[in-house]
Amino acid sequence: MVYSYTPHFKSDIESTECVQRKFTKRLPGFSQYSYQDRLKHLSLPSLELRCLLHDLILCYKIVFGLINVQCDEFFAFSVRSTHGHPYKLTKASRSTSCRSQLFSQRIVNVWNSLPSNTADFTSLTSFKRSINNVNYSEFLKVL
Repeated sequence: MVYSYTPHFKSDIESTECVQRKFTKRLPGFSQYSYQDRLKHLSLPSLELRCLLHDLILCYKIVFGLINVQCDEFFAFSVRSTHGHPYKLTKASRSTSCRSQLFSQRIVNVWNSLPSNTADFTSLTSFKRSINNVNYSEFLKVL
């Protein structure tokens, strides 16, 4: 079983982000900067963005068989997609809203939105490098 915890309530995201906010403020010479400026100066993503990127990497590993997990237990490939990258996924139907935050549900929209001209699926290393150049602001709850 693959477990990937990501807080989905805005309050949980903010309290988790608070840890990094406090830590970066205590670094010598960074107390006068805003949190966003500290992240830029340190070349760090927010914790929320880091979780999203790790979810995309886990999805890549599952889709391309790099870990010992059956892809069809999590995802089904879309057969109707005519634009974008060729690895589009479909969401499994769910009976309750509590399942919407499961890894296999929450990552599909982000995965399918990866632009084909930016995302490089040739290897895990190139994929990791390419997903850093994508704007994920529509999927982040705390900016």
